[in-house]
Amino acid sequence: MHYRTLGGDQGPRISATCLGTLPFGTTVDEPTSFAVLDRFAEAGGTFVDTANHFACWVPGATGDESELLLGRWLRSRRAAGRTVLATKVGARPDPARGAVRPADAEGLGGPAVRAGIEGSLRRLGIDRVDLYYAHLEDRSVPLDETVEALARLVQDGTVGTLGAGNHRTWRLAEARLIAAGRGLPGFRAVQQRHTYLRPRRGLPSDLRGEADEELLDYAAAHPDLTPTGYGTLMGGAYSRADRPLPERYDHPGSVARLRVLAEVAAECGATVNQVVLAWLMGGPAPVVPVLGVSSVAQLDECLAALALRLDPVQRARLDTA
Repeated sequence: MHYRTLGGDQGPRISATCLGTLPFGTTVDEPTSFAVLDRFAEAGGTFVDTANHFACWVPGATGDESELLLGRWLRSRRAAGRTVLATKVGARPDPARGAVRPADAEGLGGPAVRAGIEGSLRRLGIDRVDLYYAHLEDRSVPLDETVEALARLVQDGTVGTLGAGNHRTWRLAEARLIAAGRGLPGFRAVQQRHTYLRPRRGLPSDLRGEADEELLDYAAAHPDLTPTGYGTLMGGAYSRADRPLPERYDHPGSVARLRVLAEVAAECGATVNQVVLAWLMGGPAPVVPVLGVSSVAQLDECLAALALRLDPVQRARLDTA
């Protein structure tokens, strides 16, 4: 395993890959989830990602499942002290509204932020979260209210580091400026959807969750900000014939990138998934991939990407395809 620091030189030491637990406790059962978590820890993985709403869209689920399962694993393995744990607030459906849509989410107002961390700590069975993401922009409340509410969690010791997820770059930058101007802890991590293929332009859906060149340029210029990426392997679409490309990536511009990706994988004796992960981790603003896996075999394939080094020519071909 390789390691780096989160949010600059003063942040916690994290593994260079993060294990995502979105389906754990819902579409991935507990024995399988525990086996994946055990294998990740055995390989030296320390960085684990969950949220207070995973996976509330699965029929019969409440959104508690991932955090509750992770809490059981932490206790059974006595792993809390050696795990850097990230969770999120903002996207959990408001019980008063019921539906699972951004418009019906708890949001990022001060009371929602406080209630969110209290619920997550209770479900996880811990008294402190290492990284807490403000997940989904909430323009219904002033940005400074969110910044101050999150900062108070760091000041009272219930949160170590703050992050933003699914935020536009200018909103992220403005929030950081507000925090710096008031002497408050600010965002030091950002999590966006990020993979090798680029999304089509002009989709009617909101693409604020995509990592783009502006975000990566901003992160490269601010070493105290760590980018993390979800959806890195598109749910298996790079390698499985039964998984079509998601609509956002299914456009003519992807043809050349997929061709070069396959060529580089063949040259390296690696899988296309491993090349995607190596490309993410080795860029000018190195990204921590959040590995969305549902089996130990899938995890092992991903972990092998840590040993893969793309040479400058290969990276240039991938970048410019």
